[in-house]
Amino acid sequence: MQILSKTNKSILSAMVRSDFKLRYQNSILGYLWSLLRPLLLSVILYIVFVKFLRISGDIRHYASYLLLGIMCWTFFIEITMGGVSAVVGKGDLIRKISIPRYLTVVSTSASALINFGLNFVVLLGIMLVTGVEVQVKYLILVPFLLIQLYALSLAIAFILAAAYVKYRDVSFIWEVFTQMLFYLTPIIYPVSLVVQRYPMGKYIMLNPLAQIIQHLRYILVTPQSQTAWQVLGWTALVPILSVPVICIIAVKYFRSESKSFAENV
Repeated sequence: MQILSKTNKSILSAMVRSDFKLRYQNSILGYLWSLLRPLLLSVILYIVFVKFLRISGDIRHYASYLLLGIMCWTFFIEITMGGVSAVVGKGDLIRKISIPRYLTVVSTSASALINFGLNFVVLLGIMLVTGVEVQVKYLILVPFLLIQLYALSLAIAFILAAAYVKYRDVSFIWEVFTQMLFYLTPIIYPVSLVVQRYPMGKYIMLNPLAQIIQHLRYILVTPQSQTAWQVLGWTALVPILSVPVICIIAVKYFRSESKSFAENV
């Protein structure tokens, strides 16, 4: 995909502003929802699964542990679900103006990035108040993990956006799939709990999203968070290397399909 020119940067900036304003249009709390949504969801899940079902195990600072997982999941869902209709939703623009097609998908990810940044600041505040001990020696890995999370989310968004132009069932299929993926990703429950009860349960760490979340938790919240390396050994390279592979597939697929977008949207 070509490097952004000055004109394309202006177009992208306008798209981002428009998408972000439309998202919270006629909302009383407006941008505050970007902070309240993951916080409220974390509180509900914490009460149900920790206080009543008691599945937190011996994980320290479980509130921060849970919130970080919810934040990463919400970020992933916002980008991928937004990506589904990114091209079709900008159909009129694509037919009227000659712009790089990938801008339609990238622009939808911008509001998710902004929301994630705001939520990350809130998380850091909670961690400071609750006395979470960060693994300082591994902090250098955090930007790489966040880039990996963004690349994975955006790559899937590109695939979904291109497929949705031809097959409108994609939105329903992806919605059902994400419901299943939520429970197959260790967001609510500790990985150790699954591994202890089900020996084959360790293979949930082959999910690249699980690998990213667990590594972030290990560095930022608690070393009790089991990483892909601890659970899978060298097999942990599979979810790590799958991200660039998915990105390459996404770029090639989106490029091949984008030639007919103007005709099909």
